[in-house]
Amino acid sequence: MSAAPAAPLAPHPVTDAYVRLCEVFPGLRVTAWDAAAPLGDGWVRADRLACGGPALDSFLAWDEAQILRDHGRTARPDVTASFALHRYAWPACLLFTVPWFLHRRVPRLPVQHVAFQRELGRMAVRIDTFGCLPDDPAAGLPGAQVVADEEALRAEVRAAVAEHLGPVLEGFRGRMRRGPRALWGMASDEVVEGLWYLGHLLGEEPRAVAELELLLPGATAPYVGGAAFRTLTGPNGEALPTRDRASCCMYYTLRPEATCVTCPRTCDAQRIKRLTATT
Repeated sequence: MSAAPAAPLAPHPVTDAYVRLCEVFPGLRVTAWDAAAPLGDGWVRADRLACGGPALDSFLAWDEAQILRDHGRTARPDVTASFALHRYAWPACLLFTVPWFLHRRVPRLPVQHVAFQRELGRMAVRIDTFGCLPDDPAAGLPGAQVVADEEALRAEVRAAVAEHLGPVLEGFRGRMRRGPRALWGMASDEVVEGLWYLGHLLGEEPRAVAELELLLPGATAPYVGGAAFRTLTGPNGEALPTRDRASCCMYYTLRPEATCVTCPRTCDAQRIKRLTATT
C-alpha cells in the first residue's frame, strides 16, 4: 500500500526558494514531509539508492527502458548508470544551491531526508537544520546554524551537497566504470550546470556564473575541478559563455555525433557553431 502524497511545503526558511524554483522550472516540484517519506507510486528514497540494492535496480531499469525506446538499442550498463545518476543528482543539487542563491540559506538534507519521483519530476524533503548568515532574519529560528560570512556559507553549500551526494555516489559506484575522482567530477558538473541553467531561467545568469566561480574555484575537495567557465567569441564578435565539464555523460556511446556543448570532446569551433545556430 502506498503512503499518502507528500504535503504542501509548510512555512520554512527555504520554502520561498523552492516555490520560486517551481515557478521558473515547473518540471521540478519540491514538497515536504513531517513524519515519514512518501513511498510507493514511483517514489524512491535517496538512502535506498545509496544502498545499491533492489531500489537502485528498479531505478536503473527505468533508464534502460527509456534508452531502448529512444534509441532502439541497449546501452552498456555503466552508461545506463551514468544517465540514471545524472537524472537524480541534477535536481538533487538544486535543493541546496537554489536556496543559497536566492536567500543565502543552505538546508542540510542527509540521504534519509530526500525522496524522488522521477516520472512526475517531484522531490520530497525533510529539513531539520539550515545554514545562514548572522544578519539573516531567520538566524534565530529553530534549526538555524549561523556561519560567519559568505565564504563560510559557501563552505556550508559544499559540505551539505557532499553529505547528501557522497552516499549516493557510493551506491552507484558498483554499477559504473568510474572511481571516486570521476564520480566527484560528475557531482561538480551537476552543481554547476544545474544552478547555471536556473540562473538563466531567473534572468540572473551572470550572477549565477559569478557565484559558482566562487563556490567551486578548484581544489575544493571532494569536488574535482572548478566551475570552469570561459567565454568564446562568435563570428560577429559576440560573447558566448561556455564551460568545460570535469566529466563526460557518455551519451556519445549511443550517438557519436551528439556530444554536449560543454563536453570535453566538443571542440571550440563546434561549440561556437552550436551556440550561434538559429533555432
